[in-house]
Amino acid sequence: MTTLFKKILIANRSEIAVRVIHGCRTLGIATVAVYSDADVRSKHRLLADESVPIGAAPPLESYLNFDKIIGAAKSTGCDGLHPGYGFLAENAAFAERCRQEKIKFIGPSPASMRLMGDKVASRLAAAKAGVPIVPGMEATSDDVKALGKFAKEIGYPVLIKASAGGGGKGMRIVNSEKELPDAFEGARREAMKAFADDRIYLEKLLVNPRHIEFQILADEHGHCIHLFERECSIQRRHQKIIEETPSIALNPDLRHRMGTDAIKVAQAAAYTNAGTVEFLLDEKGKYYFLEMNTRLQVEHPITEMVTGVDLVVEQIQIAAGLKLGDNLTNLSQQGHAIECRIYAEDGDNNFLPSTGQVFFYREPSGPGIRVDSGVTNGSEVTIDYDPIMAKLIVHAPDRTSAIAKMIDALNNYKILGVKTPRHSLVNILNHPEFLKGKTFTNFIQKNLSNRSNNTQSTKEIAAAAASALALTISQSRKNDAARGKRSAPSPWETLGDWSIGRNFK
Repeated sequence: MTTLFKKILIANRSEIAVRVIHGCRTLGIATVAVYSDADVRSKHRLLADESVPIGAAPPLESYLNFDKIIGAAKSTGCDGLHPGYGFLAENAAFAERCRQEKIKFIGPSPASMRLMGDKVASRLAAAKAGVPIVPGMEATSDDVKALGKFAKEIGYPVLIKASAGGGGKGMRIVNSEKELPDAFEGARREAMKAFADDRIYLEKLLVNPRHIEFQILADEHGHCIHLFERECSIQRRHQKIIEETPSIALNPDLRHRMGTDAIKVAQAAAYTNAGTVEFLLDEKGKYYFLEMNTRLQVEHPITEMVTGVDLVVEQIQIAAGLKLGDNLTNLSQQGHAIECRIYAEDGDNNFLPSTGQVFFYREPSGPGIRVDSGVTNGSEVTIDYDPIMAKLIVHAPDRTSAIAKMIDALNNYKILGVKTPRHSLVNILNHPEFLKGKTFTNFIQKNLSNRSNNTQSTKEIAAAAASALALTISQSRKNDAARGKRSAPSPWETLGDWSIGRNFK
C-alpha cells in the first residue's frame, strides 16, 4: 500500500506557501517552511509546523539556493518537497537534485520539465503530436539578422520570446524591422537576468487573441485528464491579472477538442502531476499551442471552485504514487469563478511595483468568496520578490453574478500602506466590453489606456495613520532566534503584532 509523506518542505514563500501548507494540513502531513531574512515575520513561516532560515533576501542567496533548500529539507527529516510556483518550481536541475537526495519533488520528472520548459522543443513536440502551433522558428538564434530574415518571411508583427521563459519575461512585440535590434537585445538581457539563459526565438504575433489554458492532472500509472479551461486574457505586461472559468468563448465542441489536445501535449512529454497547457484562440475560433507550464498555476483556485477538486492535495497524492481518484471521473463545471490578483503595484502608473509596510489589512468575506493571501497587518513588501500579495477568488451560479460579487469584494478589500490596483480591476470588470465577454490579451491597452484609479479617501488615510501608530514591531523581535536555529514560531508570534493595553475592566 502506498503511503503519503511524513513531512513536506515548501520551497517557496508568501501566498503559495500558505496555500500548500493548507493542502498538507488536509492530508495530516507536517510542514516545514523556509524563509529569508526579509521574511522573518512572514505569514507562511508562522503557519508552518517548523521553519528554517535560509539566508539573505536576494533570491540567489535564499529561495534559489539549492544547497540551502536541500539542507533544510534533510535537517528536518522531510521526505517530500513542494516547489509552489516561481523560484525553483520549473528548474529541472533542482528536481534532479531532489531525486539524488531521495527527497520526492512534488511535480513532474526532470525530463518532462526540460522538454516543456524549452519553448522551442515543446512547440515541436506539440506539432509532432498533431496539435496546432503558432507559426514560428524551429530553433533559437543569437543572430539578429537571422531573426530579421524569418520575420520578413512570416510578416510583422512578430513576438520575440525567451526559450526558457515564462510570465512575460524576455518577451518583446516587434511591429517593424526598425524595432527589431533594440527588442532583440532587450529580450536577451531580460531572459538572462530572469532565467540565466538568453536563448530566444521568434513567433508570429496573433492579433486580438484570447489566452485559454487547460488544467492537467496525470498520475504515475498512465492516466491523464483535464479539468477544463481557464480564460486568462486580461493581462498587463504579458502577465495575467484577471482569470475566469468557464470561458465565454468556448462551446462544448471547442472545449472538447482543446481539452483533448491538451492531454496529447501532456502525454507527448510523458507528463505526471499537475500542469497547464496554454493556447491562443483567435477571432475565427482557431487555436494554437502556446506553451506548457510544468507546475501549479497562480490561477488554480478558480478551477478548484468550479470542480470541487483540491489541486494541491491531488499533487501530493500523485507524487506519493496514488492513482487518480474516482472523484475525478465525470467532472463538470459548476457555476462561474473569477480570480483577481492583488499585486502591490500602482494601477495609476502602468502597474509599477509599490513597496512598504502594510499598515492595515482586511479581507472581504461572505458566501463564495475566497482569499489566498501571503500578507497580514504589518507585513513588509520589498523589491526582492514578485509583488503579488494575495488572490481574490469568487464563485457564483453564473458569470454576471460572479462579476457583481467580485466588484463588491474588491470594494470591501482594504489594504493600506502600499498601493494596489483594486480600483483598476473594478474598472475592468465594469467595462462594457468585459461584460460582453470581449476579453482579448490587448484589452487594457485598447480599452483602458486612459484609466485612473479612485484616490484614497480621507477616512482611509486616517485609518492608515492610526494603524501605523498602532504597529510597534521592534527590530529585535524581527531578528531574534529566527536567525539562529530552526524552530516553530511561538504562540505569541502567530498572533501577529500586538501589545498589552493599560486599561483592564
